[in-house]
Amino acid sequence: MITIARMLSISIPLIWCGMIAAISFIEAPLKFRAPGVTLPIGLGIGKLVFHALNRVECVFFICLIITSFIVKTTYYDLITPLLIGAILWVETSWLLPNLDFRATQIREGIQPSGRSLHLYYAAGEVIKFILLAGSGLIQLFKIIKNFSI
Repeated sequence: MITIARMLSISIPLIWCGMIAAISFIEAPLKFRAPGVTLPIGLGIGKLVFHALNRVECVFFICLIITSFIVKTTYYDLITPLLIGAILWVETSWLLPNLDFRATQIREGIQPSGRSLHLYYAAGEVIKFILLAGSGLIQLFKIIKNFSI
């Protein structure tokens, strides 16, 4: 059980990193450059894609917390998953609903008031990416170190 949890403590963060890179950093900006994709269509696609990503991230977070408790050696090992969870909670409960509302207004031809929260969402994605990559690599180095001894 511990061995499986250790492998998951490496693979979950690194797969999650790949998903963030593919969707947030590559797909999202490129979809608006595709021929025939208008702003309303792009926003509709983005809404579907980011909600699907968010659901998968919530499942990954639960799995990450469970594996962190199984393989933890110090309280420090739980800090990163909890920080990732805090960012995910802010995105799920505040940022995505507000971005959805703004996208719906734009799709209906209404000019939304106020500033967009995209910058906050992007910052959260970058921070999550760094934390996940660091977490996965640290767990990998722990296993490599144990095999070297």
